[in-house]
Amino acid sequence: MYTLNRRAFLKLWGMAALGAIAGGTRAQPRPERNPTDKANTMRRPPDTHRLITLFLCGDVMTGRGIDQVLPHPNDPRLHEPYVRSALEYVALAEAVNGPIPRPVDFAYIWGDALAEFERVAPDVRIINLETAVTTSAAYIAKGINYRMHPKNIRALTAAGIDCAVLANNHVLDWGHAGLEQTVDTLKQAQLKFAGAGRHSSEATAPAVLEVANKGRVLVFSFGHRSSGISRDWAAGKHRPGVNLLEDLSEDSVRKIAYRVQDLKRPKDIVVASIHWGSNWGYRIPHEQIVFAHRLVDEAGIDVIHGHSSHHVKGIEIYKDKPIFYGCGDFLTDYEGIKGRESYRDDLGLMYFVQMDPASGTLVRLAMTPTRLKRFRVNRASDKETQWLQDVLNREGRQFGTGVARGKDNELTLHWGDGKRRSQVR
Repeated sequence: MYTLNRRAFLKLWGMAALGAIAGGTRAQPRPERNPTDKANTMRRPPDTHRLITLFLCGDVMTGRGIDQVLPHPNDPRLHEPYVRSALEYVALAEAVNGPIPRPVDFAYIWGDALAEFERVAPDVRIINLETAVTTSAAYIAKGINYRMHPKNIRALTAAGIDCAVLANNHVLDWGHAGLEQTVDTLKQAQLKFAGAGRHSSEATAPAVLEVANKGRVLVFSFGHRSSGISRDWAAGKHRPGVNLLEDLSEDSVRKIAYRVQDLKRPKDIVVASIHWGSNWGYRIPHEQIVFAHRLVDEAGIDVIHGHSSHHVKGIEIYKDKPIFYGCGDFLTDYEGIKGRESYRDDLGLMYFVQMDPASGTLVRLAMTPTRLKRFRVNRASDKETQWLQDVLNREGRQFGTGVARGKDNELTLHWGDGKRRSQVR
């Protein structure tokens, strides 16, 4: 996802070397109205014990440098233009933030996120897994190739992850063999997945997550070509690949609607997890907004989990359905890479999305600000939380959304009536 020329790499190397939801089910006090939005319609249904809480986040890339500090690292050799060993990414991170113990235990990388999982107790935990899980040496000559050793899969189960979405531009970095081993490893670890597979039937199938006494969560995963996914990565009838979204047309919406309507039952929450758009920039393309609205209006989608951007983007609530256009990075080995500091890709969010399965609508959205340091998720500082709050308020203004800061720096989203039309900058 990052590309470095020789001069940029040497420069960044030199610079680096110098340098709630409590329990998820109890009723919460009514939050203050957003002073910029008098039409705030936050409300809580009477039976909070039936609500479903989802955990979502941005990209989780546990390959390359992170793989090297886990108990079972792959061969560190890389095929990038100017970086020949994954250990160089470990050295970059250490030069900026200090030594990383090796090997770390499997839970180490999740850091403070583990306490948040215990505090909030989300019903379902969904991540975009942006790496192959393989020992395959059959790399694709694309400049950047991510892989985590299959024996390190416990780095995901240690955090209780329920579902990994795979329709992204790195799951096939190590060829068909790498994808097949990724799928097999997830199955052996009893982790649900969506968005890629040994053939089109497997790649297009949703992950079905049962939530006891509440309902189901169906997770569909799509990869759009705007994120850098090659057309020849599309899964075929007899060919491994990803669930490729060729375009954001009405025809694509109809195809998704057909699949959703065939499977959706009453009280199901349906998530469309989409890898789309460029890595940098806050502007949300008009076609993404239109497509997201059509998924809600015509395809029965309840939550749109967008990712690919290395930084958080504005959040929209459309007809009481949350739309995340870009969730940012969450867990990666990008520490020490210079050149895009103004975007603060080291800052992320744990999104806790509380949905009412009876109506399929959002009840509450709380976010825990995080910072990545030493390949570990940490609670963000007051200053870092303020930075994230300012970004969400600035970028959410076009959608009528804003955030308020509460206890322990938790950010809570406020929104309007969901009927206003988005204004694209």
